[in-house]
Amino acid sequence: QVQLVESGGGLVQPGGSLRLSCAASGFTFSDYYMSWVLRTPEKGLQWVSDINRDGDDTFYVGFARGRFTISRDNAKNTLYLQMDNLNLEDTALYYCARIPYGKGFETRVGDHDLWGQGTQVTVSS
Repeated sequence: QVQLVESGGGLVQPGGSLRLSCAASGFTFSDYYMSWVLRTPEKGLQWVSDINRDGDDTFYVGFARGRFTISRDNAKNTLYLQMDNLNLEDTALYYCARIPYGKGFETRVGDHDLWGQGTQVTVSS
C-alpha cells in the first residue's frame, strides 16, 4: 500500500523541541524529493521545508530556517523534521508530502501527489 504515516506530534511548551517522523511505504522512497507542509485554520496550507532525494540539499520557509531541520534516512524509508525553539505560532497540523516523480524544489504546495494524515503540534504554556 502506497502511504505516508506521520508521528511525533504532541503538546510542548514554548522553547521546547519535537521530532516528527514520516514512514513511507509502497514506493521507492529514495526516488522522490519530499516536503513538510503545515496547515492552520487561519492560514490554510503552508510549505515548511523540502529535501532532495539524497538528503544533501534542503530548503526552508523563512520562519523555519535556523530552528527546523529536515532530514531523511533512505535505508529506513523515513523522513524527519527536527523542530527546536518552538513558539506559539508553530502550532499546526504537520504533513509530510511527496513531490511528484521527476520534480524537485520548484513544486508548489498542492502539487504534491501523496500526503500523510498529519500529526498535530501544539505549542502552549
